[in-house]
Amino acid sequence: MGVRKRLLAVLAILCVIAGLIYVGDSGMTVKQEAENSLLFRNKETIYFWYSDDTLTDFINSAAVSFGEKEDVRVIPVLASDSEYLEAINEASLHGEQVPDAYILSNDSLEKAYLAGLASRITDEQGLCAAGQFPQTALSAATYKDKLVAYPYFYETSAFLYNKTYLEAWTAEQLAARAEGTEEEEPDIEDMEEAEEGEEIIGEFSLEVTPEQIEAGIPSNMDEVLAFADNYDAPENVEAVLRWDVSDIFYNYYFVGNYMVVGGDTGDDETNINIYNDETVNCLEVYQNLNQFFYIESEMVTYESVIQDFIEGKIVFTVATTDVLKKLEEAKEEGLFAYEYGISMIPQPSAELKGRSLSVTNCVVINGYSEHKELANRFAAYLTGSYYDNLYERTGKVSANLGANPDNEYLKAFMEEYKNSDSLPKMMETSNFWIQLEILFSRVWDGGNIDSLLKALSDQIVSQVQ
Repeated sequence: MGVRKRLLAVLAILCVIAGLIYVGDSGMTVKQEAENSLLFRNKETIYFWYSDDTLTDFINSAAVSFGEKEDVRVIPVLASDSEYLEAINEASLHGEQVPDAYILSNDSLEKAYLAGLASRITDEQGLCAAGQFPQTALSAATYKDKLVAYPYFYETSAFLYNKTYLEAWTAEQLAARAEGTEEEEPDIEDMEEAEEGEEIIGEFSLEVTPEQIEAGIPSNMDEVLAFADNYDAPENVEAVLRWDVSDIFYNYYFVGNYMVVGGDTGDDETNINIYNDETVNCLEVYQNLNQFFYIESEMVTYESVIQDFIEGKIVFTVATTDVLKKLEEAKEEGLFAYEYGISMIPQPSAELKGRSLSVTNCVVINGYSEHKELANRFAAYLTGSYYDNLYERTGKVSANLGANPDNEYLKAFMEEYKNSDSLPKMMETSNFWIQLEILFSRVWDGGNIDSLLKALSDQIVSQVQ
């Protein structure tokens, strides 16, 4: 009997007993195993690694969808976040199942590329050249002028404000403005056309429009201070502005436009400019804010700030994209009684510009993969086509400009992301963020800005030389 006939005979026997026998703890019948064996025997297979369990259902569904579309097999692998890249390296060199593609933060791309774990993407569909991603995302995925990954999802910070408070305050300002003009009797027709609840004083309507609320959002820290000086706060408001001053992610925008570490793509060791007049001036603005909005860095956390916002104790804060789900959940539970909005973070001053910090998670094609073409196609599918409901299902915000077209809050975060500064990729500067966070802490507590900034600059420059 030939090999083919023997195999067919074995499969026939398995099918007969399939209804009676189950395999161990997996719950899979012998019949199912046999069918799977036949189904995948001749299919090209790739292994896709990731380290965040919140992505599991979404990645699994993407793998099934792509597998059916391409008649291939994609096997997702959830790996520990601890020493993640080292595990990928070990599996690539010594494992039987090489990770063909995987998700990685942009600041680790240099390390991955130099280790042979990242290769230049082919981008046969032209996703990265067709305006599907903002330049921030493409720069994050670039190393030494080569695209070595597909941008997938990002995190950045933006300005969160209590829209209910701003609307009430705007109405008060309109009323005060109306009372300060020459009083005129409104036309009867105007009175009849006024919507219920809308008050008309003279020629002024006190119905607050979205444009008027938006116009009242401070565009720089000078305007924030002016707002705080003039704001007649409700009784439960403890502070106009409060944010987590202990975390660099919520402070970086003060210096992000002038502090350069590695250039736009974060990989140029010759482009380091930390100690300069503009950065000194921005840090002076930051330090002076502590005199007006006294915040104890050791007593405030991001979680406590967001809780204060939910309880209506603050008007403005700086938040990351995760805040949206927290606010919606609090509203569903009846714990958040306000409307809110997202806008660009105010500039340090009318003269000084700010720039937020961002991190972009990318899909990388392993240089050790024997299935690079298929891995490239899956990566392109995941980042360029299969992004609908990524946020709803995982809380991750796609870097693709086509995602979330109807979500005004995420569109606002995307605007901030477009203007943000990515984490640098240079391994020599891997401690930069810890050192910068220490600098901000000391500046907030009144430290000498000039000497602190110069010391940080000297340290980082020496590390890359």
